[in-house]
Amino acid sequence: MNPRLRIIAGPLKNQVVELPAGEVLVGRDGANQVAIVDPALSRRHCALSFEEGGYRLRDLASRNGTLVNGALIKEHLLKHGDRIAVGDSLLLFLTQEDSPEQTGTIEFDDDSLPMQATVHLRPEDALYLHPEFAPQEDSASASLSRNLNALLKISQSVNSIHDLRELQEQVLQSVFEVTPAEEGAILLERHGEFTSTLARDQQGSEAPVRVSRTIVQQVMKQGVAMLLNDVPNQGDYRSVKSLVASEVRSLLCVPLHVMERVIGCIYLGSRNSYIPFTEDHLQLVTALAAIASVALENVHQIEWLRQENRRLNSEINLDHEFKGTSQAMQEVLQLISRAAPADSTVLIRGESGTGKELAARAIHGNSRRSEKPFVAVNCAAIPDTLLEAEFFGVEKGIYTGAVPRKGKLEVAHGGTVFLDEVGELPVGLQAKLLRVLAERELVRLGGTRNIPVDIRLVTATNRNLKEAVKAGTFREDFFHRLNVIPVNMPALRDHKQDIPELVEHFVKKHSAKCGQSKKLVSSATLSCLMSYDWPGNVRELENAIERAVVLGVGDTLLPEDFPEQILEHDGSAQIPSGKYHGSVQEYKKKLILNAIRESGGKYADAAKALGLHPNYLHRLIRNLNIKGEIEGSVSLRA
Repeated sequence: MNPRLRIIAGPLKNQVVELPAGEVLVGRDGANQVAIVDPALSRRHCALSFEEGGYRLRDLASRNGTLVNGALIKEHLLKHGDRIAVGDSLLLFLTQEDSPEQTGTIEFDDDSLPMQATVHLRPEDALYLHPEFAPQEDSASASLSRNLNALLKISQSVNSIHDLRELQEQVLQSVFEVTPAEEGAILLERHGEFTSTLARDQQGSEAPVRVSRTIVQQVMKQGVAMLLNDVPNQGDYRSVKSLVASEVRSLLCVPLHVMERVIGCIYLGSRNSYIPFTEDHLQLVTALAAIASVALENVHQIEWLRQENRRLNSEINLDHEFKGTSQAMQEVLQLISRAAPADSTVLIRGESGTGKELAARAIHGNSRRSEKPFVAVNCAAIPDTLLEAEFFGVEKGIYTGAVPRKGKLEVAHGGTVFLDEVGELPVGLQAKLLRVLAERELVRLGGTRNIPVDIRLVTATNRNLKEAVKAGTFREDFFHRLNVIPVNMPALRDHKQDIPELVEHFVKKHSAKCGQSKKLVSSATLSCLMSYDWPGNVRELENAIERAVVLGVGDTLLPEDFPEQILEHDGSAQIPSGKYHGSVQEYKKKLILNAIRESGGKYADAAKALGLHPNYLHRLIRNLNIKGEIEGSVSLRA
């Protein structure tokens, strides 16, 4: 038993939650084990708890209720395949192994099957696929016209649909329009496993469809369509328990061919004994399958590539750009992973250099918009007079020489707009952006036409926007619109335990960038870096590492390779009491003068005694302006 929830609809779609032996809470509160950002959910919506008989689902007096298989419940003992609906999310309860993309709407039966069938049809024998085909009797012309119209319809629609689920639904709908099928399924195979399945009844609902695995395997192995009629009354099929249990009267299964390869099948069933499948239905569905097969395979391949791309984007955005195992960083990563699949507006707050844009890109890269544009705008870098044109675009003639131009919002249609330093936006422009977010359309400067825009807004600021609202420099309604999901990026001084990992990452990155082998970092250097407060945060750390890699003379990064203000914070030195900077300066002078006197004026020996590189000792003497004092007290020698 491997109990888990597969989320097949809603903000967390395609995620899988393993169920532990204890209690699992579901709701919109971030503290829940299954936290779903959906206003239709209560903070604590429902709970799953393990007991002797299995997992029990309890509704926690939620506002909109909890449904299992379409029925409202207070408590329910779950079984494999139960579908739990909460808000806009649909969760599938599983205890058995299934294919990664299988929707759970198909039930396979494994009974043995007699080898003879009512009708077999090979694809090359399908009449509708031969141009010379024509009906021999006038009475068939109406049926022929209907069938040809169905084939024309499916051929026109399949090449314009790029979503696998939508395409499968269109194919089944076309089949239901021209056959008496009461239920149907499309199964697509990859590497010997069904990686995509979809089932529907004639009304379009996702009722489970019982499928004979043996029939499917026989059809796919032989590449031959199969038609069975009056199944319960045929002696050969009375022993097939799955067909008897399903009460099916007619069954039709057609392979999906691409070139010489079978990629899946269309499986149809009917319980109506008065309107059975005919050979004409077999001919028509075989032709329809031939038309749809290539489109299904192409979209199936595209879906797989999209999933791989999302997986790789997820790895790049979360595993490589963000470094750190501290609790502060892990909380940020968990919040980003939960916020990314939703379309909610996100406000990222944090000091300069904490990685706010990286967080925004991670949110975009792990969302359903990841293949659409990510448009970043630094609101502080654009003059106020140009901001409106930058956002909304311009129409021809608004000023001399003006040509029609899309704004950032229009360019980002379907994707994500990232507004950095959003606190710098003028109040008037805030009102116009608020209108765009509410109405999902804009008007270019000088234009009159409403242009629809579908964007997700992610913003960032290092200002306290609540204080700006009180001061009247930021609109309160705009603030609340932006602050749906707040993400706080911690300052580096608050998670210093991540510095060694960050240093390792940046040394490797910039060593490769400079065409050098990866440099080592001395323990003294790491001690200096750990003791510094990093007011510029991760950006300042990366800049310091890049400088040290470029200017360092050895294979190991030493303290003297870093800026002086970093070395002043080395906690290993005992700093005298008094005013900080003056005490540090005097203490440095005293150390250097004593070392040079004891070495008889030899810089190299003095540097060795101090544990410094000679070049750094020269730099310190110059910065501290003590060369005159040294020359007056000792006779300098190289």
